Amino acid sequence: MSNTAHTPHINCQPEDFAKTVLMPGDPLRSKMIAETYLENAVLVNNVRGVQGYTGMYKGKRVSAMGSGMGMPSIGIYSYELFNFFGVESIIRVGSIGSIAADLNLYDLVIAAGACTNSAYFDNYSISGSFAPIADFGLTRRAVEICEDRNIPFRVGNILSSDVFYGEKGIAGTLEWGKLGVLGVEMEAAALYMNAARAGKKGLAICAVSDSLVTGATSSSADRQNAFHEMIQVALEVAE
Repeated sequence: MSNTAHTPHINCQPEDFAKTVLMPGDPLRSKMIAETYLENAVLVNNVRGVQGYTGMYKGKRVSAMGSGMGMPSIGIYSYELFNFFGVESIIRVGSIGSIAADLNLYDLVIAAGACTNSAYFDNYSISGSFAPIADFGLTRRAVEICEDRNIPFRVGNILSSDVFYGEKGIAGTLEWGKLGVLGVEMEAAALYMNAARAGKKGLAICAVSDSLVTGATSSSADRQNAFHEMIQVALEVAE
């Protein structure tokens, strides 16, 4: 690997990123992670305002950087981190809308797999479909941490959707629940595909922010508390 790795979206040295990157959607949340949890955190990227930080957590070197919203955005950042900056694991930390009746607000969803309605997969020119799945080792570690801390969680399949305001509305999304899909977000499938193609590791841990089944929604303050619990799990998972 060369000693520089400037890309259109990241401008730093390859060694500026840790082997594990926590990736919230909102770049300001990466700033919050760095300021709240990382010791000696340094801003290593701020191209287009997408802030990336690297610091120490319990003796481990960890980075945090925003992904932006949607699969095209996380697809760009995860691809560059995996392929140009030596990153081995990316853990998405974000919110998810529940489409499972037995999921409560603020429960954590550990996404073992990610269905998608996106054309992102077409990039690989494969005849058929590909099932994007999480790294098993990261998944197992996240489960162990949630069990140790008595954090309510579910492991299962989620939907990564390209559409937030769909023509079919909530009813179209709820159809996925008939196949046991737990919730809907907009990034994990692209992360898992990029990880698979690069031979790296991906995991999405999401906190339930609302329920498409019951209509329950969360306050911004309560969402923030659930986010901190999710971040703590992800930091413990970090290798």
